[in-house]
Amino acid sequence: MKLHSKITSLSLREPKVLRITENPTRPSHYRASEALVVETVSGPVDKDFALTLSKTDNLFVPQLPPEISYLQSGDIIRVSTNGEVSVLYRKNSRFNAMLMTERCNSKCVMCSHPPRDINDDFLIEEWLTAVPLMSPDTPELGITGGEPTLRFFHLLRLIEVVKECLPSTALHMLSNGRLFSYLKYAQRIADLAHPDFMIGIPLYSDLPDAHDYVVQAKDAFRQTVLGILNLGRVKQKIEVRFVIHRLTYERLPQFARFVARNFPFVDHVALMGLEIMGYARSNLDALWIDPINYQKQLEAAVLELDWAGLPVSIYNLPLCLLSKSLWKYSRQSISDWKNIYFDECQRCAVKPFCAGFFTSAKVKCSERIRPLDMSDRNYVSSIFAPPAKSQPKP
Repeated sequence: MKLHSKITSLSLREPKVLRITENPTRPSHYRASEALVVETVSGPVDKDFALTLSKTDNLFVPQLPPEISYLQSGDIIRVSTNGEVSVLYRKNSRFNAMLMTERCNSKCVMCSHPPRDINDDFLIEEWLTAVPLMSPDTPELGITGGEPTLRFFHLLRLIEVVKECLPSTALHMLSNGRLFSYLKYAQRIADLAHPDFMIGIPLYSDLPDAHDYVVQAKDAFRQTVLGILNLGRVKQKIEVRFVIHRLTYERLPQFARFVARNFPFVDHVALMGLEIMGYARSNLDALWIDPINYQKQLEAAVLELDWAGLPVSIYNLPLCLLSKSLWKYSRQSISDWKNIYFDECQRCAVKPFCAGFFTSAKVKCSERIRPLDMSDRNYVSSIFAPPAKSQPKP
C-alpha cells in the first residue's frame, strides 16, 4: 500500500491538510477543510470544497492517483504546492502515527528511519491541523520520529490537542527516553494528565557499553535508565522495548532480569523482531541472525518477565519461527501498509493469527518459514480469541 503519490495536473498556492469526503452535500462549514472525491465529473464543480478530485480522467478536475484510490471518507491527506500527496491518517486503520521530527540525538545501528538534521518544524503545524479533522472513534494514535522530545514544547501542545479533540483515543509515543533523565520534563508530561498515554522506550542491554554502542550515543544507557525511573516516579505509563538482532540477542535473559528487578512498575515489555530498513539494511551483515537461532534466549527472557508479573509481548515475528511455548505472547503488530505474507503462508492454517513479515523481509529472511497445520490452528485457537473481524465503516 502506497502512502505517497502525486497529482501531476495540480498546483496550489500553499500546502493543505484536508479530510477526504465522498459526500457532495456536506454542510458548507466543513468544505474549506475537505477534499471531495467523486467517481466522475461531467461539468463545473462546487468551489466550496478546498479540492475536488475524480477517480476517472476528465477535463474539469484533477484525477485521484490510482495508487491511493483506496482513500475513503474520513481519511486525511497533505497536498503540497506541486501536487505531491501524503496520506497522513486512515480512519479505519489501527496503525496511524504522527511523525513529529526526523531529527534524533541517537543513531541506532538498526534504525529503520535514519535521522536527518533538517528543519521540519512544519510537521507539528500539520498535525495540529490534522488532529481536529480525525474521527473521535480513532482507537489509537502514535507519536514518532526521530526523537519527539527534541521538539518538547511542541510535543506538549500536540498531546493537549489530542486530549481535547480525541478524548477516547489512546496515545502511544516512541522515545529514547533520554530527555526524561531530567525530572522536570517527566513531570511536565505527567502534568498533562492524558487519560491513556504510554511512552515506549527502547533499552537494548543490561550493560551500559552494549546499549550505548547500539544507539551510538555516549552515556545514553544512564540517561535512558534514569528517564524510565523518573517517568515511573511521576506515574507515567511506560513500555520498555528491545529489538532482537545479533548484537543484542545473547543477553536477552539478563536484560529481562534487569528490567524485572529495576523497573517492576513498567506497564509493558515489547520484544521485537528486526525490520530490515534504513541502517538495519546497511548494517545487515553485523545484525542479521535467523530468529530460529535465538529462541532459547527469547523464551528465557519472556518467562523471566512473565514470572515477575510484567506484561510481555513479542512483536514482528511469525508463529512458524517461534517456539510453541511463546505463541501466546505473540502479537499482530506490523503496520498494515508494510505487512506481507510469503507464498508458504497462503497454505498456513494459522495465518489469521500470525504477525506475518515486514515488506523488507524480502531482502533477507529465515529459511525455516513453513506452513503450519490444523493441529497448530487448534492450539492457537485455544490460547487466542478469534481474530477481530473488520469493523463496518460508520
